[in-house]
Amino acid sequence: MAKNLFFIGFMGSGKTTVSKAFAKKYHCRHIEADDIIAEREGMSVKDIFARKGEPYYRDLETGLCRELSELSDYVISCGGGMAVRPQNVEYMKKNGFVIRLEATPETILERVKGDDSRPLLNGHMNVEYIAQMKAKRADCYAAAADITVQTDKLTVDEVVEAVYESIHRAGQSPV
Repeated sequence: MAKNLFFIGFMGSGKTTVSKAFAKKYHCRHIEADDIIAEREGMSVKDIFARKGEPYYRDLETGLCRELSELSDYVISCGGGMAVRPQNVEYMKKNGFVIRLEATPETILERVKGDDSRPLLNGHMNVEYIAQMKAKRADCYAAAADITVQTDKLTVDEVVEAVYESIHRAGQSPV
C-alpha cells in the first residue's frame, strides 16, 4: 500500500465501520483518530468539547494529522471535522490517499440517532440540522477527497468493495 488511506466524511457516513472492515479484509493496520485523541487526553471526545472547547479539539486533530502524515501503510478513520482545516488536508495528501464516504442526512440521522457521543449533534438530532452542517462542510470534503463513495443503502461489505474498486480505478494500490 505504501500510502495511508484516510477516510473522511460527515459523522455517520460510515468512516469507522468501513475503515475497520477494510483494514480487516485486506490485512492492514487501522487507526481511529478520535480514539487516539481521547486516549491521550484521558477523556471522551464529547468531554473534550464540553471542557476545553471545539477549537482545542481541532488543534489536537491537527497535531495528530501531522503525526499520521509521517506514517505509512495505515487505514485511518478521521473525525468528521478533520478535513475542514486546509492544513490537515495537506498533511493527509503528503503521504495519503483520501476516501470520502458520503450519505444523505436521512441515512446519517438513522445511523446516529440515540448516540449522545456526538457533541455537534447534541440537541440537534434532526435531518434539517444535519443537512445544514453537511452543506457547510461539503466543499471542504470535496476538495480533500481523491475519491467519493456513496454509502446509502449499501452493506458494509459492499462499501468496502466499492472503496477498493474506486482506489484501484484511481490508479492507486489499495493494499
